Amino acid sequence: MVPEPGISTPPPRNPSPLSWVYLSRNLILAYQSLGVVYGDLSTSPLYVYSSTFIGKLQNHHNEEAIFGAFSLIFWTLTLIPLLKYVFILLSADDNGEGGTFALYSLLCRHAKFSLLPNQQAADEELSSYKYGPSTQPVGSPLKRFLEKHKRLRTVLLVVVLFGASMVIGDGVLTPAISVLSSVSGLQVTEKKLTNGEVLLLACVILVGLFVLQHFGTHRVAFMFAPVVIIWLVSIFSIGLYNIIRWNPKIVRAISPFYIIKFFRETGNDGWISLGGILLSITGTEAMFADLGHFTALSIRLAFAFVIYPCLVVQYMGQAAFLSRNLQSIPKSFYDSIPGPVFWPVFVIATLAAIVGSQAVITASFSIIKQCHALGCFPRVKVVHTSKHIYGQIYIPEINWILMILTLAITIGFQDTTLIGNAYGLACMTVMFITAFLMALVITFVWQKNILVAAVFLLFFWFIEGVYLSAALMKVPQGGWVPLVLSVIFMMVMYIWHYGTRKKYNFDLHNKVSLKWLLGLGHSLGIVCVPGIGLIYSELATGVPGIFSHFVTNLPAFHKVLVFVCVKSVPVPYVSPEERFLIGRICPRPYRMYRCIVRYGYKDIQRDDGDFESQLIQSIAEFIQMEAGEPQFCGSESSSYDGRMAVISTRSIHSSSSLLVTEIEDFSGSNSVESSKSLTLQSLRAAYDDENQSVRRRHVRFQLPTNPGMDVLVMEELMDLIQAKEAGVAYITGHSYVKARRNSSFLKKLVIDMGYSFLRKNCRGPAVALNIPHISLIEVGMIYYV
Repeated sequence: MVPEPGISTPPPRNPSPLSWVYLSRNLILAYQSLGVVYGDLSTSPLYVYSSTFIGKLQNHHNEEAIFGAFSLIFWTLTLIPLLKYVFILLSADDNGEGGTFALYSLLCRHAKFSLLPNQQAADEELSSYKYGPSTQPVGSPLKRFLEKHKRLRTVLLVVVLFGASMVIGDGVLTPAISVLSSVSGLQVTEKKLTNGEVLLLACVILVGLFVLQHFGTHRVAFMFAPVVIIWLVSIFSIGLYNIIRWNPKIVRAISPFYIIKFFRETGNDGWISLGGILLSITGTEAMFADLGHFTALSIRLAFAFVIYPCLVVQYMGQAAFLSRNLQSIPKSFYDSIPGPVFWPVFVIATLAAIVGSQAVITASFSIIKQCHALGCFPRVKVVHTSKHIYGQIYIPEINWILMILTLAITIGFQDTTLIGNAYGLACMTVMFITAFLMALVITFVWQKNILVAAVFLLFFWFIEGVYLSAALMKVPQGGWVPLVLSVIFMMVMYIWHYGTRKKYNFDLHNKVSLKWLLGLGHSLGIVCVPGIGLIYSELATGVPGIFSHFVTNLPAFHKVLVFVCVKSVPVPYVSPEERFLIGRICPRPYRMYRCIVRYGYKDIQRDDGDFESQLIQSIAEFIQMEAGEPQFCGSESSSYDGRMAVISTRSIHSSSSLLVTEIEDFSGSNSVESSKSLTLQSLRAAYDDENQSVRRRHVRFQLPTNPGMDVLVMEELMDLIQAKEAGVAYITGHSYVKARRNSSFLKKLVIDMGYSFLRKNCRGPAVALNIPHISLIEVGMIYYV
């Protein structure tokens, strides 16, 4: 069944600015964001200097090089996280949501870039769809050119999927480098510890981290912010101590003149070492990606007044220490800690590394959920881990895959420098793609002059391009890992998207004609059985081929038929008031309806057992609305399919269309209890015994006493109630997708092997839609695409 998202709702974003309520709320959110958003970015000092100076810069261990490296770190932190993300990118939200898919969603709505099937004009009436500039968009030549060429829109989707794949790669690399870097600090004081023992301890922590994902972050989330705050206070204090104690002249290195001196001295070696410098901004993307849980102001406050000063002072202090202790570069962070506070800092560093890893793993789950909503990832089990925190999800299959990959990388490399090479390439690629998408948003969504977008793109692509080129030089030394992971994930995404679109196009071109549907009747030997038949399809208009296949093989259908389409729209959330679209397919006597259930790419579908009753009430509300509004009452010969009405799932509870009596299902009373079949009743009872954890609500409907109600409306509502009492059956397609015989070898390989393999090993449509197995009828059908 397709339920509502339950009691969770997206975080509100309303109060008026300059009020105390608004400011206090943002300060609280800023505090909470420290634990969720900044765990990864704040743990970068553990490994930045060691990754920078190991390798090509081994011959440049001197004060000038240390000062130059700090100057690079300072300006990198200032230009990319502060200028690009805090001041510019956080303004490009999609109904308060951020990340790669938010930018892509904005573009799809303001220009015809979307490749999602079954989109309708009614979707553009959604309140969240209209988010952004209210002015009429201007059709620029560039926009028309991109809309005209489908291949360019496909390239745009591939770029977005590549960025998403790199974020998933971050979910593998972040835990590996963070935990291994923090645990390696033990070797500073415990000289007897071997590399193997440190590796074993890191693996134990990593296994524990992934095993605990099942419980959800909300159970330990209250600890996240305090851990990161203590960590930030620690690194700030240590940094300040080291500046005063070792070399106060380091303050001069804020001048960009030291960057020029750095490259003048190190030359080509200095350029390659940028692969280590860029690790200082890993985790920056989380500021934008996690925007949905907070507000732009709260994230800006947290970064500008807490994170940025603490990181700058820490990097400055570490550089001051290294300028006087060049032999400490391999373990620069832990060697710079004063002896008396070593153990407390070590413990808090390990905890901060776990917090940072946790945030990236959760982001990977969210990205995969969004990919699936856009039709670019196979169906997977999504568990909502919190009743109170919206968007906290857990995907078991992905969790174990990430754990295996993380352990493989940790054991395979055993070196934070090699893992850092891979990590830096993944992060910089995501930033590079984000800059490109942001330039398109500036042009098509913000409707600024194309020169403004070009200046933005060229400025940040120049900076990020230099770092990306340095990271690409380290592909043989570990940088190949995110590329391989991204290619694998992107192949899975694109094969699934390609196969799904081909299947949808087959359905679209093999729709059943309305004439054939109207011709069905007793003269053809068709039997009309009591009950409601819910026929699931991806089609938003027309009758799917599986229905004709069903009737041809079993010449009977239910007295009331509802063609249900569950689809995603390119908005983050669809409010319950706008979720259901109800309409007719045939004239009134045929009792055939269409229900379209719409979800945003961040909506969570949760099984609360209430879909059937919501559907019945929505159809009843539509019948009443249709009778009262002339625009719905056309001639019998007019086209019924495509005329839809939005039915609010909240207003139907206060509606007088039907009287509802709710009964909790404790005993096994069910929707088919009116059936004379003892066998069916016993099967239902056995099913309920096996599924006691899913306690469904059963409702009984009655017509209200309304003397003024139209006779035809009353008759139709009575038919609907009687059909509901007789039982509900769910009819879905059990499809086999194959390439045509005359298809190319590549297409046969993709469809017959790749897509078929993914379909066999992902969740079935009935399971993904929460359809009760006892009420399911599957119609086998072969698709030749």
